[in-house]
Amino acid sequence: MKAEDKTPGKVCLVGAGPGDPGLMTLRGKELVERADCLVYDALVPASVLAWASPDCEKIYVGKRSGVHAMPQSQINELLVTCASRHACTVRLKGGDPYVFGRGGEEAAALYAAGVPFEVVPGISSAIAGPALAGIPVTHRAHCTQFTVFTGHEDAAKTESTLDIQGIAAAKGTKVMLMGMSRLRRTLDALLEAGQDADTPAAAVQWAATGRQRSVSATVATLADAVEEAGIGSPAVVVIGEVVSEMP
Repeated sequence: MKAEDKTPGKVCLVGAGPGDPGLMTLRGKELVERADCLVYDALVPASVLAWASPDCEKIYVGKRSGVHAMPQSQINELLVTCASRHACTVRLKGGDPYVFGRGGEEAAALYAAGVPFEVVPGISSAIAGPALAGIPVTHRAHCTQFTVFTGHEDAAKTESTLDIQGIAAAKGTKVMLMGMSRLRRTLDALLEAGQDADTPAAAVQWAATGRQRSVSATVATLADAVEEAGIGSPAVVVIGEVVSEMP
């Protein structure tokens, strides 16, 4: 059989959850243990990588604080290449693959290349971060809806596509992921768009890990509180009356 005629292996896009290995799905753990190749992100715990077999090939493609081990387009190509070499490649991503994790782009690339793939959802930090800090994203006494948005858009965009007006006007809880480097700018934009300055707000750093810590304030004062506490990335920002439930 010619190399180009070889049936490609399977690629599994697996969500590793928010940080605690105990919060990863059983299916995800099973696939990591079976993997011939692991392509993993920066926030994947070392203890999860240790589940892989000793002869598993491990490839780091993490992105942290503007430093990317590999551009996304190359990661897409890498997954296709790995599928040609391995029966089971696991693409291990923090949180959930499809919640601001570019899993949709990777799935599209695999589909276009004719590579079979499976998606294993993971617990997103958008829910886990607030919960582990004692903040329910929904609560009958406060709200019946929540909005999740990113504070870190594609750098190639010439202008933001965030609907700041819509986010500011939205009822209920608002959760921002990957936005610490632009926190003050984003909060100021929300205030200018009509967000109530006295709305409770909080930032939760390193959720679901031994380094977890948090700070609460208001939308008007959160940026100062975060700076004073020295809280940085990775962190989840929560805006809404539910923050008042925080112990």
